[in-house]
Amino acid sequence: MFERLRRLLPTPEAIAANRWLRWMGPALSHPRLWHMSRRGIAMGCALGVFFGLLVPIAQIPLAAGAAVLLRANVPAAVASTLVTNPVTFGPVYYAAWRVGSALLGEPAAKPPQLLALEPEALPPGVEPPSWLTRTSKRLGQVGKPLLLGLGLFAIGFGLAVYALVHLLWVWRVRMKRRQRRRLP
Repeated sequence: MFERLRRLLPTPEAIAANRWLRWMGPALSHPRLWHMSRRGIAMGCALGVFFGLLVPIAQIPLAAGAAVLLRANVPAAVASTLVTNPVTFGPVYYAAWRVGSALLGEPAAKPPQLLALEPEALPPGVEPPSWLTRTSKRLGQVGKPLLLGLGLFAIGFGLAVYALVHLLWVWRVRMKRRQRRRLP
């Protein structure tokens, strides 16, 4: 299973050639960043999930940078940022908004307070573009609850992934040890 995972993860050369990660240069060549260890893989996956859920853009460079700083496995960090992708993005952000709304005590069914552009900010006789008004209204509706929900999701799922990978690794080692004991 881990050999299959190793083949799926990006190589050091592929990550070093990435235009968003080139700025890290020699820091990416540290051997511990590419070693398949329990701590490195667990930390890399946790960082990737954390940044994948928390930050909607530049997830990969942020996860790779954090992995370099914390000496976690860079390929695992980069690959696990894909927890949010075009298929999961909508449901994850909607669930985060619902959780944030519930924690803030804002009923999700109630229409949120709408933001409007200040009329004094515009020159006399100038109307704001309709897309700007709609965008400001939407941001006002989802802002605080979404940020709270994403923060909680990122921390909670990041810790859960770290623990899960750690436990799966220990379980795998124990199973291999049992198999070796059974062999003549």
